[in-house]
Amino acid sequence: MKYRYLGRSGLLVSRLCLGTMTFGNDQWGCDQDTSSAIVRRFIEGGGNFIDTADGYSAGESERMLGMAIRDYDRDHLVLATKCWFPTDSAVTARGLSRKHIIDACERSLKRLGTDFIDLYQFHGPDPYTPLEESLRAADDLVRAGKVRYVGCSNFYGWQIAKANTLADAKGYERLISGQHLYNLIRRDIEREILPAAEDAGVGIICWSPLAAGMLSGKYRDQLAPDARSRMGIQASVTVPRYWFEDALKLVEKVADVAQRLGHTPSQVALSWLFGDQRITAAIIGARTPGQVGENLVAGELELPPEIRNELTAALPVNLGYPFEWTENNLRATFGRAEFEPAHTVRLP
Repeated sequence: MKYRYLGRSGLLVSRLCLGTMTFGNDQWGCDQDTSSAIVRRFIEGGGNFIDTADGYSAGESERMLGMAIRDYDRDHLVLATKCWFPTDSAVTARGLSRKHIIDACERSLKRLGTDFIDLYQFHGPDPYTPLEESLRAADDLVRAGKVRYVGCSNFYGWQIAKANTLADAKGYERLISGQHLYNLIRRDIEREILPAAEDAGVGIICWSPLAAGMLSGKYRDQLAPDARSRMGIQASVTVPRYWFEDALKLVEKVADVAQRLGHTPSQVALSWLFGDQRITAAIIGARTPGQVGENLVAGELELPPEIRNELTAALPVNLGYPFEWTENNLRATFGRAEFEPAHTVRLP
């Protein structure tokens, strides 16, 4: 397993992060024994980074994860969880208000059976709560020793930039991570979020790195996903997101590359992510320990540059405006220096 620093911090995490959304899920998840076996396989394979959320199976994922890590040295693990989704019927039990952040953190600590959370993440943006309020609440949790680092998930690029600008100005704890949808099929974050995160010192953690299983190749030659599969159960979201002609062609390309390299499509698709050093980790979910074992190979696999470029070109992302404008005008306007200075800002 290879490790990367999470954003502009000293926190070193495995570049594969174990996702626990399957833990306790009645439709497409697993029970306690299987969840514990999945955690054991991941840790034995060198993984130290595990992600959950209070919104997964109504908190059951956190509880089951807490049970699964009881026999391991807590200080050797990096536990991440999140708040934002409703946790009960109370109108205050949701979002990023100071009240909810602090209440949700206390409940997560109890379910996880731990004294501290290594990475506490805002699960989504809250348009009704000032960002200063949310950051101050998270900062108080850090100062109280209940949280070590703060991150976000599903934020816009401008929100990432604003959050760390506010944190610097007011002396609050900065965001060190952003958890976002990113894979070979959906590369939307390359337009604004990746550049904003890099500039703000925020490391990217990719969720759905295998596109809900599409990039594993298991849906090849199917006209539609099996209704009993996770993609089938969540078809209203996953099919529009991943199931279209160009994506199906890309899956065939990944399968072809995998065969040439002697690896599985999942291993290749995961490894593609790590060719970009702005990516800190990819979240791998599993229903069996065997699935974890297969994906762990990507913890060390490095794709040759020409292979990575081949995959990148297979489904180009339209970066749109203002990238198009700068691409047309930047080189003609600048380019007079002997070499690129260290402070050069990388545009998408």
